[in-house]
Amino acid sequence: MAAEAHGEEAGGLVFHPMDQFIVKPFFGDGAVSWYTITNATVWMALAVLAVFALLVLGTSKRSVVPTRMQSVGELAYGFIYKMVEDICGKDGVKYFPYIMTLFMFIVFSNFLGLLPMAFTPTSHIAVTAVMAFAVFFGVTILGFVKNGASFLSLFWVSSAPLALRPILALIEVISYFVRPVSHSIRLAGNMMAGHAVIKVFAGFAAIAAIAPFSIVAITAMYGLEILVSFIQAYVFTILTCVYLKDALHPHH
Repeated sequence: MAAEAHGEEAGGLVFHPMDQFIVKPFFGDGAVSWYTITNATVWMALAVLAVFALLVLGTSKRSVVPTRMQSVGELAYGFIYKMVEDICGKDGVKYFPYIMTLFMFIVFSNFLGLLPMAFTPTSHIAVTAVMAFAVFFGVTILGFVKNGASFLSLFWVSSAPLALRPILALIEVISYFVRPVSHSIRLAGNMMAGHAVIKVFAGFAAIAAIAPFSIVAITAMYGLEILVSFIQAYVFTILTCVYLKDALHPHH
């Protein structure tokens, strides 16, 4: 606090780009408990409502000539359906609703987080880790239910020389258990990094000499973040499909 006050008195630039990721009560101040309505829960709820509005309300009329919302909903549906079918095969289509839900929640959370004064739930590892571990435990249980003990053949590289197979099996086991970590950190890290950089450039906009360059940088980063928001939702979803394929077809 003393350093901050000193910086302000000296006319220095003081800003905290990571403050935007603090989870705090949405109404009032105080400690955050398990029952507290926080900024994170509010923006997650808004993401769910946005998905409901697009996929349920926007397509309720099922017009032959679709409205804009219906067109977007149908495009998203077809995009994810084809992804699941291409990667997992016909027997993976039954899990399409779960994968579609993941994609839509992530992409709307990412996009809503780009609004001014918004909060991005997917920038928190607590949110992305829950989704990643749900996928991990889900596909692991499914793999044993569908294939029994033969699911372990996923870790045995039968095409490799016999002497290398135990080493490769150990590597495969380690990489398998690292999946939820990389799955969750990739999404949270990318969303946090982009928002932090925008905040840094916004802080420099207060300096008149470099304000024009800062505004250009903010605009460029904002456009990049729009692209990253979609790409990260796509990457999370396609990795989910790959893990599901391993559970359904471990021999392949």
